[in-house]
Amino acid sequence: MITDFFSLALKNLRHRGIRSWLTLLGVFIGVTAVVSLISLGNGLQLAVASQLGVTSNELITVQAGGLSGYGPPGSNVVDSLTQEDVDAIERLSSVENAARRNIDSGRVEFNDNVKFRYIGSLPNNKEDRDLIYSSLDVEAIFGRLIKEGDSGKIVVGYNFYGKPEDWGGKSVIQGRTVSVNDENFEVIGITDKVGSMVMDNVVIMNENDMEDLFGFGDEADIIIVQPKDGDKLQKTKEDIEKLLRVRRDVDEGEENFEVSTPEATLSTVNSIITGVQIFIAIVAFISVFIGALGIVNTMTTSVLERKKEIGLMKSVGAKNSHIFIQFLVESGLLGLVGGIVGALFGTLIGFVGVLAINNFMGTELTLDINFLLIFLTLIGSLVVGAVSGIVPAMSAARQNPVEALRG
Repeated sequence: MITDFFSLALKNLRHRGIRSWLTLLGVFIGVTAVVSLISLGNGLQLAVASQLGVTSNELITVQAGGLSGYGPPGSNVVDSLTQEDVDAIERLSSVENAARRNIDSGRVEFNDNVKFRYIGSLPNNKEDRDLIYSSLDVEAIFGRLIKEGDSGKIVVGYNFYGKPEDWGGKSVIQGRTVSVNDENFEVIGITDKVGSMVMDNVVIMNENDMEDLFGFGDEADIIIVQPKDGDKLQKTKEDIEKLLRVRRDVDEGEENFEVSTPEATLSTVNSIITGVQIFIAIVAFISVFIGALGIVNTMTTSVLERKKEIGLMKSVGAKNSHIFIQFLVESGLLGLVGGIVGALFGTLIGFVGVLAINNFMGTELTLDINFLLIFLTLIGSLVVGAVSGIVPAMSAARQNPVEALRG
């Protein structure tokens, strides 16, 4: 019996053609938005985190605020951090080690091609250098990383090697010479791909060479801090903030510096993505609501158009419950078909979106398809369609067979 209901419902939906597809539009848009958003959500979070340099390490980053121009983090500020700040932070009882980094934009030339790239310094001290490497979370895929005494040598990001089109079709490899601000440096290593537009295009050099090129003096663009106890990251952060408020003579809430932890940065990323998700969810809800109204309208019109059919069904023994179930199944199928098409299209958008993110950001994300979510979405579409068809189905069931046959 139930298979007959579904068979007749599919026949009627095909018969209505374009009207059925227009009715599905609202549900289709809503389901497409939900499925594509969820498919992209996790990948987008990872991509944004990688661009912001967020890692799982338990290190704290300190940089000055009050930008007076555009440039790398912590640079071009009104009141910069200094080596004295680094030393003061390192003396805190909750701090194990603190190291400074300087970052600037430099003119990089190779194979007669010129690009402007970020140049980052590395301390001479092994302990500080290891701390910086830990914060960067990089390793050499070719050659090696900078060591103490590596004057006139640099390590470059993966794209120097992996994107030869940036350098006239020629890859930068270990042993080749690259000019930075018109000074020649030997490339001793290529870092592994990390999926960050900054790190995959960076030039890393000894801090003495960096000082010769840019003349930072005692200024520090970024201070990397290693807490003594990783479980007390927040306390260490608060200790640093108290210290710098005193040193920089600022009140709480008026800080001209920023102390950030991986958790705080990830929280910011998640808040942004959550905001986008909420907006899309609202759009999806409105679309599904409009789709439900469309189903009500279509099924109501169908009842009026099919009065003779209803009368004929009743005259040959169909009960009110049979008529009700028939129209309820049709409305439910309208919602389900809209959900199926929306789920397929949403998955396609998610796949294309991931490819676009990988191409734009240089990441290597894979589409995360949540099959449970898709299943629940399809069930929801079926329920929305069925609920929308209850009133028209009741109207159809109440039709008087004699009046219906007169039509």
